[in-house]
Amino acid sequence: MAAERNLDLHVPVLARVEGEGAMHVRVADGRVLDVRLEIYEPPRFFESFLRGREHGEPVDITARICGICPVAYQMSACHAIEDACGVDVASAGPDGAVIRELRRLLYCGEWIESHVLHIGFLHAPDFLGYHSGIDIAADHPRMVEGILALKKAGNAVVEAVGGRPIHPVNVRLGGFHRAPTRAELDALVGPLTDAREQCVAMIRWTAGFEFPELQRSWELVSLRHEGEYPFNEGRIVSNRGLDIDVADFEAHSVEEHVAHSTALHSRLREGGPYHVGPLARWANNHDLLPAPVRDLAAEVGVGPVVDNPFRSILVRGLETLYAIDEAQRIIAGYRPPAVSAIPVPARAGEGYGATEAPRGLLYHRYVIGDDGLVAEARIVPPTAQNQPTIEDDLRVFVEANLALDHEVLAHRCEQVIRNYDPCISCSTHFLDLRIEHR
Repeated sequence: MAAERNLDLHVPVLARVEGEGAMHVRVADGRVLDVRLEIYEPPRFFESFLRGREHGEPVDITARICGICPVAYQMSACHAIEDACGVDVASAGPDGAVIRELRRLLYCGEWIESHVLHIGFLHAPDFLGYHSGIDIAADHPRMVEGILALKKAGNAVVEAVGGRPIHPVNVRLGGFHRAPTRAELDALVGPLTDAREQCVAMIRWTAGFEFPELQRSWELVSLRHEGEYPFNEGRIVSNRGLDIDVADFEAHSVEEHVAHSTALHSRLREGGPYHVGPLARWANNHDLLPAPVRDLAAEVGVGPVVDNPFRSILVRGLETLYAIDEAQRIIAGYRPPAVSAIPVPARAGEGYGATEAPRGLLYHRYVIGDDGLVAEARIVPPTAQNQPTIEDDLRVFVEANLALDHEVLAHRCEQVIRNYDPCISCSTHFLDLRIEHR
């Protein structure tokens, strides 16, 4: 098949957990002229829903934005509203320090369950030529059983700290409605110990996949914390010199409406599209990883910077291993706090919060009025930030691979999009690719 062809790659429907959309790529004379990741789901208006609410309500409301990463929305809301109200939970004495650790533990659970869902059931089938994770189980039953056990362990962590595994109900401003008992966390140790062994096996398994060639040079944006791999706190940094306080995010990142999408596209004011997610966290915080994670990364050929997005599946696995080890560390040192939440009385102000959802940086901003109600809310999710970068990856990949067989090219385009785990959970194979020759 000649590379100098004219064609349209049109995907009329792609299923997402949090949206509906399509993809269109137009090629003329062997060059990609247009790439559109078309999101046509009607806007969900969550920011509008938050206006006029009591200052404590966004913590529960925003958890309903996503069924896979509700913790990220809750934590970003907590940090932003606490900032507006002048409360720093982490520095509020011994109880505040324990609450901070519990928040990290909750995040560990979310990373584990979300990453392994993506690795085992949404991404691995693309590399292995299966239609679904269920099909993989026919040939690799022990691996799939291990991945299911891994996800169960992550769900158990979220349930123990958050009250239930999906849309946690135990989170509140300042901490939690109830702190878990020592016995409740001790019950997680055995499953997490088994999960670690299963996670290492999963990482080594995925390291044997065949990774298509796609070298990219992105601006990688993530949180960075001085003392630990980031979940909840830190400054926003990039591999190209960005180093700002979370409060300055909107001064450097701008959202723009594009005609082909009801989702806003993000870019840096000083540059252009940027990349958030595991590859950005990995590059910007590699030196903060514990030695066992770095050692396994070296074993499977993952260096401090990964510039092939197809290899993101390996980094997600390594982040899962980190989350398991971090959860074990927190549980080992846990002593129930005297109080489960630090008071966060309402006051007029503006606050900012950013945390690391499994898919990348999640930013919240809230303005609280004199009446204690939310006057303004702004949420910038990771998928919106990555959409222009996904389009760029598609453009580069398609143009370099026009000689591929139709079926192979369709499969590879699916993988290019799925590299970003863009909030997909209902369907593994969500692209119905048709190529129309012109």
